[in-house]
Amino acid sequence: MRFEFIEKHRFEFSVMKMCKVLEVSRCGFFKWLKHEVSNQEQRKIKVQERIKYHFYDNDECYGSPKITQKLLNENYTISERTVGKYMNELGLRSCVSKKFKVVTTDSNHTNPIAPNKLNQEFNIATPNRVWASDITYIPCREGKLYLATVLDLCTREIVGWSLKSHMANELVLEALGDAYESKKPEKGLIHHLDRGTQYTSNDYRQRLESYGMEASMSRTGNCYDNACAESFFSILKKELVRGRRFKTKQQAYNEIYQYIEFFYNRKRIHGSIGYVPPVQYAKQFTGQSA
Repeated sequence: MRFEFIEKHRFEFSVMKMCKVLEVSRCGFFKWLKHEVSNQEQRKIKVQERIKYHFYDNDECYGSPKITQKLLNENYTISERTVGKYMNELGLRSCVSKKFKVVTTDSNHTNPIAPNKLNQEFNIATPNRVWASDITYIPCREGKLYLATVLDLCTREIVGWSLKSHMANELVLEALGDAYESKKPEKGLIHHLDRGTQYTSNDYRQRLESYGMEASMSRTGNCYDNACAESFFSILKKELVRGRRFKTKQQAYNEIYQYIEFFYNRKRIHGSIGYVPPVQYAKQFTGQSA
């Protein structure tokens, strides 16, 4: 790596001085310069270039598993372990987030509770048969923000969402309405929810009834019952929020819109659906372009 640095900057600085600062032999540098690159070394260079491309093309979100899949799609024969090793050599590390928790579920109420019809059966064979919803807090310097989403458990696509400064019923009703208008599902869809006041409200129950949907609700204190919806929020916090606070609500909306509609739904590959984006995965069921 030090010889490569010297080669890159040899026309800007003295080779002798750079060798002295980097504590390498001048003779060793010129010997390295004349060295003929082997086929194996050439392949490594090409692979590392593709690794860097996929890493930065996906907003520094992909780790070795997803980048390995991208390389396999390009007909490279390579293991995840080797990709991880090359990423370490290149100093590439997928984004991590700071953990913070804001309670968005108020289960202390007397509203009717629907039975848990889903019962952690998250592998759904057909789109628009089971949706899951949840609410999360979005940090913003200009004021509180809450994001409600509707996730299709078959395709993992976010089919509806809403971002507002409050957690009133309007937040979740708008997300549900957005999903319904987008997909127009047949009657009988199971809509899985937590026991929060928004989802157990009379307004929400009436909306579900008007859409011909059946409510399913998580058991008290069991976070695994709505794991897929919560998993999306974990991904969002890691890949987009990254422990920061948006400066303004408009900035938050713009970036969340870009992330959900263009990156997550249409570009980001998912291991649970064969390492393709949700919209691409959904096409096999309709044969239509998104």
